[in-house]
Amino acid sequence: MRQREGSINERRYTEMAKVIFNQEIDENIYHIEIAGKYKGTMGQFYMLRGWESHHPVLGRPLSIFDLNSESISFIYKVIGEGTRLISRLKEYDNIELFGPYGKGFPRVGGRVALIGGGMGIAPLYLAARELFSDSRVEIVHIYLGFKKRTFLVDWFEKVSHKLITVTGGFISQKIDVNDYDYVFACGSEEMMRAIVGQKKSGKTHVFVSLERRMGCGVGACLSCTCQTIKGNRLTCKDGPIFPGEDIFFE
Repeated sequence: MRQREGSINERRYTEMAKVIFNQEIDENIYHIEIAGKYKGTMGQFYMLRGWESHHPVLGRPLSIFDLNSESISFIYKVIGEGTRLISRLKEYDNIELFGPYGKGFPRVGGRVALIGGGMGIAPLYLAARELFSDSRVEIVHIYLGFKKRTFLVDWFEKVSHKLITVTGGFISQKIDVNDYDYVFACGSEEMMRAIVGQKKSGKTHVFVSLERRMGCGVGACLSCTCQTIKGNRLTCKDGPIFPGEDIFFE
């Protein structure tokens, strides 16, 4: 079933789809794959709704983890009622997707580093896969930080020239961003602030993926405002990808 969804700024489709699998890959962390043909670029997100009741009212924003001609997948952590309900879905269960939303990572070349902390790895696999196959990109180095245990490391190993992981420490201490032309980062505000703070010249361009509580995903509810040097911006519509030096981190 496909129906038209409207908003003040734009229109998207909502797609009723079938779950292919929904596996717990670490404590309260799940990998869900959904059948269908979807659009999206690295860094964009979808709003997912996997329940029939009227509560919760709104879907949950999840970054695209991977995308191909037959399916789309996401990595998420159970932190509230919405994600708890999504985690209960089984193979062949129905789920609704709204999107894709937001502005993704830019298409770049040269030497690229991807830095993910915790659930911040979610938007980086699609980015790594696309960059790794791009002839303009010389190297892709990936730095991943985990709280207790690593997960999905074997996925990232296949789409990088070098992979460094840290468990229980600070991944920002394992990289000098000035060694790269472009750096894509997603994780805690503390981590991203430290990454941006390393930058010494205009040679290196740092882009960060922000996380804010979102209601609609299209800029209508104004709940995901972030502070930038250009004034307040909406994370869902103007981001979630921003130049790192533009952001006043919380």
